[in-house]
Amino acid sequence: MTMKVVGQRVKRYDGMAHVTGETRFVDDVIVPGTLTVKALRSPVSKGTIKTMDTSSAEAMPGVAGVITAEDVPCNAYGLVPDQPVIADETVRFKGEVVAAVAAVDEDTALEALEKINLEIEEEECVLDPLEAMKPDAPKVRPEGNVFMYDERPFRQIILGDIEAGFKDADVVVENEYVHPSLEHAQLELQTSLAVPAASGKLTIYTVSQALYFHLGQLCGILQMEPDQIQCKSWAPKTGSSWRHNAGFSDVNYIGGTVGGGFGSKNDIHADHVTALLALKTGQPCKWRWTREEDLLYSTFRGAWFITIKDGVKKDGRIVARQMKSIRDAGGYSSLNPYVVDKHSFVATGPYFVPNVQIHGYCVYTNKPPASSMRGFGVTPSVFATELQMDKIAQELGMDPWEVRFINAYRTGDQTPTRRVLNSVALVEVMQKLAEKAGVDLPDKLKNMNSKERGWT
Repeated sequence: MTMKVVGQRVKRYDGMAHVTGETRFVDDVIVPGTLTVKALRSPVSKGTIKTMDTSSAEAMPGVAGVITAEDVPCNAYGLVPDQPVIADETVRFKGEVVAAVAAVDEDTALEALEKINLEIEEEECVLDPLEAMKPDAPKVRPEGNVFMYDERPFRQIILGDIEAGFKDADVVVENEYVHPSLEHAQLELQTSLAVPAASGKLTIYTVSQALYFHLGQLCGILQMEPDQIQCKSWAPKTGSSWRHNAGFSDVNYIGGTVGGGFGSKNDIHADHVTALLALKTGQPCKWRWTREEDLLYSTFRGAWFITIKDGVKKDGRIVARQMKSIRDAGGYSSLNPYVVDKHSFVATGPYFVPNVQIHGYCVYTNKPPASSMRGFGVTPSVFATELQMDKIAQELGMDPWEVRFINAYRTGDQTPTRRVLNSVALVEVMQKLAEKAGVDLPDKLKNMNSKERGWT
């Protein structure tokens, strides 16, 4: 069976439904009487909420409910549970949710937001992670602007003796790299539909890329026991007309076809708010973000500021690498500490360096939280390390291919995290890539392999 698939063109099981427009997404779920959800967002990057009066909004015809931080059973969530569902007292980024409304239609919901009397005392913010690391920088968080990895303000990776490595080097090559922030811009916006039952149970249709991870977080936010919740996926038949079936007996967290994610839906963006409003109003509630909201306030790939200092021998061997990477995390932790971990673990790329010192920083700023995007921190690390390989080749007057072949991992090498590699084919892969690219490698590179070093 395997040989019938490997190397062959395989038709996507859901491809035809996608291209014909028959695929059903969360926003296609039809529930009679669904209310429209809209959120009031902070107009400032940092501040203290002095007053907020929602009474005029709540009194409007067509408004079924308004929620603030007081309506959240447990107002903290995330991998590091430091982010509020709705801001309480302080705001840490422009666009942070401070209240949410459920109304009969979008126009009514938007009008209700205008009737909420919000007074925020704006405070000095910090938007540059390099500035945020300075001792006298405005505090993004009371405990400080840098995430603590146990007793250290950075993730440290150590291998060998970095000082001895630099002493052994013939040349030191040091460069700075900046990897900008990037937005996923997936086609499907952040969308959530929460449907309550008279029994008090709840069904949530979600765009989540991390169904069970988010389920656990929702248990904490809503203060529901995990064994109350049933997690399943829906997969409606292609072309079928389908509606929500209210005859459920448990709380259901229902994920399905994700209309583009790339990491943008690894964090909860809307499910917690629709769930709270559905439970408060007793009616189905749907929150579909606008494209503007998605671009401005959803999670994204945070910017990186990377410095690499390499000690190199004249024959091209890298004998020492010192790397400092700073991640702009935004106002809350989200998945950033994990992203910094992965970035730091692969800081030497696919190359063997015997002496390594890596410091990866997760720095808070008054911006929307950054989080995952394809690669979880690995992509910016590769971006910097591969540019560094070209810089080394330029400094030594060597072919960039040769520098990579010389330093490529071989079987038995140890990574900076002390993992011993027992199955390596990097040299052979590069040889094949060169062939496909029309690059005629010199014989000494063609004769190398992943079992033996290219130098003695």
